[in-house]
Amino acid sequence: MIKNLTLTDFRNHKTCRIDTGGKKNIIITGPNGAGKTAILEAVSMLAGDRGMRGAPMNEIAYFNGNGGFSIFAGTNDDTELCVYFNSGDTNRHAKIDGDNANLADLAKHLRIVWITPREDRIFTDSASDRRAFFDRLAASFDSAHSGRIARHAKLLTERAGALKNCADNNWMDALDGQIASVAVAIAAARIQYAGEINYFLTDAAVSVDGMVEGMIMATNAGDAERNYLSYLKSNRTLVNDKMVLDGVNKSDFGVFNMKLNLPANLTSTGQQKTTLLNLILAHAKLVHTKTGATPIILLDEAAAHLDTNARQDLFAALSAANAQVWATGIDANIFTDIPDAIFVSCTDGVVSNII
Repeated sequence: MIKNLTLTDFRNHKTCRIDTGGKKNIIITGPNGAGKTAILEAVSMLAGDRGMRGAPMNEIAYFNGNGGFSIFAGTNDDTELCVYFNSGDTNRHAKIDGDNANLADLAKHLRIVWITPREDRIFTDSASDRRAFFDRLAASFDSAHSGRIARHAKLLTERAGALKNCADNNWMDALDGQIASVAVAIAAARIQYAGEINYFLTDAAVSVDGMVEGMIMATNAGDAERNYLSYLKSNRTLVNDKMVLDGVNKSDFGVFNMKLNLPANLTSTGQQKTTLLNLILAHAKLVHTKTGATPIILLDEAAAHLDTNARQDLFAALSAANAQVWATGIDANIFTDIPDAIFVSCTDGVVSNII
């Protein structure tokens, strides 16, 4: 868990420090545009990736500042983590206990998952949005998963270029062999994650549907790779100068609300938000069970779309979770039932009234 957080020149925060006092729940309230989400974004970047907004680094730096920013956090085990960006750099940098480190090493110390208002629509958005969301969750346990997805996308681009340039069969065979291998690894990680998260879900179930995933579930990973490679070899023609190809790039995740006996996308907005929150809490349980770590959950506008009963259920679940929760909202009064909480007021990039 995070004991203290210090931001410098980050978004609209010239300086900002929050001491959590060892609390499990950090509730940040204030008006729109006050800088609440910026604090969550800063925490999300301590996982080593681009953060919950995925914004370019130069857009994150404080306006009229020096063009850089820094995020510093002290954890309960007295580890010091830092992410910083200097003006003119091409990427951000990391330090662990004052020593230079790889960004990927940060994830070994903090396991972070988040929900923003964008994810509130995840069940009705496009399949690509759902894939990105669930792949990010799966990558919490398989550090190579994100890299495989990036490599798969690059290989598909190379394959399309090779087809347009009429590459010979030897070159195509080599490309298709790599694509089949990476695709099966991606699909296997997705299947494993869906099975594991379902163990901790009570009122919902996650499924993954796709060509390669179906091949694995029907046979095994070895046969699936051979079968998918055969499919790739038989689909080497362009349609209207475009490559039309099925695979893990077309897969979709489904979530079924077992309590209502309906797919999540057919339930109300509030019910979808409840299902999403239950999913994230189940993910936190899975993280704690598999790794022993206390995950950090970031909930931007946590209570949006929830009625009184749903909020009470959420707060009860948060208090029982083996996680540290950072949540934002406009009205502090709706969070008063959360135990073991510290309340932070944020106005115009200034943090105050820590209770």
